[in-house]
Amino acid sequence: MKRRKFLQLANLLSASGIISVGCHGWVAKGLTQTNNRQRLIVVFLRGGVDGLSIVIPHQEDIYYDARPNIAIPAPGEAEDSLILNEQFALHPALADIMPLWQNRSLAFVHACGLNDDTRSHFDAQYYMETGIPGTKKIPDGWMNRLLANLPKDQPTQAVNLGDTPPRILMGEMAVASLPTGRKSTNNLPIDRPQIYEAFDRLYSGSDELGRAYQEGRQARDLLLDDLEKEMEEASGGAPPPKGFAADAKNLAQIMVGDSRTQLGFLALGGWDTHVNQGSSQGTLARRLKPLGEGLVTLVQELGPLYSNTVILVMSEFGRTVKENGNSGTDHGHGNVMWVLGGGVRGGQVYGEWPGLDESELFQKRDLAVTTDFRNVISSVLEQHIGINQSQIAQVFPSHSSNQRLALL
Repeated sequence: MKRRKFLQLANLLSASGIISVGCHGWVAKGLTQTNNRQRLIVVFLRGGVDGLSIVIPHQEDIYYDARPNIAIPAPGEAEDSLILNEQFALHPALADIMPLWQNRSLAFVHACGLNDDTRSHFDAQYYMETGIPGTKKIPDGWMNRLLANLPKDQPTQAVNLGDTPPRILMGEMAVASLPTGRKSTNNLPIDRPQIYEAFDRLYSGSDELGRAYQEGRQARDLLLDDLEKEMEEASGGAPPPKGFAADAKNLAQIMVGDSRTQLGFLALGGWDTHVNQGSSQGTLARRLKPLGEGLVTLVQELGPLYSNTVILVMSEFGRTVKENGNSGTDHGHGNVMWVLGGGVRGGQVYGEWPGLDESELFQKRDLAVTTDFRNVISSVLEQHIGINQSQIAQVFPSHSSNQRLALL
């Protein structure tokens, strides 16, 4: 470890530099700086969240035709979505963030994402975190390169909530990692050993019904095993949304208590909804609700500092327009990015909407990407963080931003 990095890390972890607040929160003490730096927080949804169920194109019949079981009902219908404007609506499980939309500190960028045709979670996350799609030989992440372009007069300026440093924060600059809450796993009642054993005894015979049960159980075990492995790989060790509010509170406390911390990162897993995705209720809804609650907690705990903060919510790719045979969706392409902040020109859905007609779909199955995710981030870096174009070129080398969004 280089001496400079060692001193930075030692200063961060020193007992004279931090004090405990609650179970997992930390704030710096003895600081004399004013807390007026511009902050950026990135929340990464690992697994490829379904953006078409978050910001719903409720005016498009194709959306409802393609998703007979999982489409979110249009505003005005039973268990309806929350109207954003004449074209788009919000998933009802995200009702907690509607006040942010209404006070115009929340915006969305639709048909946004990675301009690469990969459908691999690992590759897509790698490309989005390095900011250099198409190659897996990049040692550092774009947030670490951003950190290198911020003023060097403070010993630590970035924090990751997670057990291990994510690719997005890897690089030459020192970054602190703090643990998140415990992981939790929810099993179905049928997955309890006692119930499995009872069914095994009941259908242990060689008759037609017994064979059907035995074959069905074997198929289900294989399916669950495959899905669990894929879900774990897609989540990359990130915790599920349950407990996000507590982690968001801790992150806000760090930002409020330490004027030196400008960048924050937190990842949430569990968004790979191949099976039983659900509509207004169901698997996706159960993940979206704590996500919305956590974002509101983050905003509330930031308090006045929210006016100096931008929060980006992103995922590696979206899902297919059509639902699959398991009432879920498969790996897709275009998605929606969320932009929150006191200075955000919210209450708008940005980006060029290509529509869901088959002729406009990516590879005739996915929402197309009309806004490169780096253009959204570059706009935030320029308009919010205040770095210039030459510095942005260091954060995203080989990318020329030809699309600026007036987000702030």
